[in-house]
Amino acid sequence: MSYQTELPTGDQVVQELPWRWRVQGKIFLIGGLGFMFDAWDVTLNGYLIPLLSDHWDLTPGEAAWVATSNLIGMAIGAFAWGSIADIIGRKRAFTLTLLIFSIFTVLGAFSPDFIWFCVFRFMAGVGLGGCIPVDYALVGEFTPRKHRGRVLTAMDAWWPIGAALCGVVSALLMTAFGDWRYLMLVMVLPALLVFWVRRSVPESPLFLVQKGRQAEAEAVINDLVKRTGATPTPWRLPSPEETPKLSIGSVSGQLTALWRFDWRITLAAWGLFLSILLVYYGALTWMPQILVQAGYEQSVAFLTTAGMTAVGFFGVVAAALLVERVGRKWILAVSGPLSAVALVIFALTVELPAVATAWLLLFGFLIQVAIPVLYTYVSELYPTELRASGFGWASTVSRVGAGLVPLIFGSLLWPVLGLPLTFAATGLLVLLAVLWMARNAPETRGIALNQVKPLTTSDSV
Repeated sequence: MSYQTELPTGDQVVQELPWRWRVQGKIFLIGGLGFMFDAWDVTLNGYLIPLLSDHWDLTPGEAAWVATSNLIGMAIGAFAWGSIADIIGRKRAFTLTLLIFSIFTVLGAFSPDFIWFCVFRFMAGVGLGGCIPVDYALVGEFTPRKHRGRVLTAMDAWWPIGAALCGVVSALLMTAFGDWRYLMLVMVLPALLVFWVRRSVPESPLFLVQKGRQAEAEAVINDLVKRTGATPTPWRLPSPEETPKLSIGSVSGQLTALWRFDWRITLAAWGLFLSILLVYYGALTWMPQILVQAGYEQSVAFLTTAGMTAVGFFGVVAAALLVERVGRKWILAVSGPLSAVALVIFALTVELPAVATAWLLLFGFLIQVAIPVLYTYVSELYPTELRASGFGWASTVSRVGAGLVPLIFGSLLWPVLGLPLTFAATGLLVLLAVLWMARNAPETRGIALNQVKPLTTSDSV
């Protein structure tokens, strides 16, 4: 009996397997494609604002609902799907998110008026908002521990790819057809392809172990050992746990559990998500309109915004190279505030196209150093039973904040304070969140996911 209890558990075995592109890499690629569509969809809001303003003769306050309806839907989706994935499993949630997104995106393209358009964009957001928390939980739980930081950080490389493709394709389609509906329809076809491909992804073995589904867990783990070429060794499954039923009580109970686990860590996760993504979504949503009002031609404004997102790919590469060497906290502490500073300088020089573009590209690079490390960091702060819901709730907070940004930015801050002070105010929030993290959240580099624990008083340094 003592021999059995000394054996490693199945989830520990998975985290010590060798990395193989045909096994864990396949899951990384499939998960990343869903992440790319999330980027494409969010970025599309910025291009739709000037187009729909002309199409339906919208005021700036009305046009803000293009992004707000979609981002609020994503906020609800991030909350709902993160919690649902911790209950029904990563694979099932993983598949359903893109299906919902695709259906309502098609309906949105054929909206009879602006109100219906916002309703359909909201529902598409509910579907796609679940992609990031579910993708990160699933990919992270299949990834070997010593590779996890780089792999989860590299996941964000799909974001600048999707965002840049959105800008380039939008510019080309508007030049060729002059109809905003094509911008929405074109991204549905590859999304449906990913929906089909995702059927081959197995359920997370860590989730199966956590829920006591022993036969399924054993089959997945043994298959992973065989396919990665690892040396088979004895391992054990923990005692089965009662699988919770999906209910309002179980979802709200997960939120309570996050704060009971460690309120300082949860506050750090929420603060980082809210502030860093507030800066990014604010810039991403309004940048085409900012550039158009500064005198850029529409196609140039679209392509310049695409350049801002495309250069982020190199930021993700830099983050992937540094995340295991420098650590999560140091990268966030430096790249987050500096990205806000670059955006403020851009706003001060927006009338000088060459200078402004250079600072905008620097912002695109720095923010994409911060964001993938942020996603990696928060996904490692919670134990298995809270990981997807912990990430999902943090993402929800950021999406709610980002959803309100278009309304506040377009009708109050930008007209009253001007661009520099508006971006400076959001940068101050990033600085405050980083200072809280520095004192109240742990460094997670190299830890085993099954060994995540709350801080003690002595840890708070």
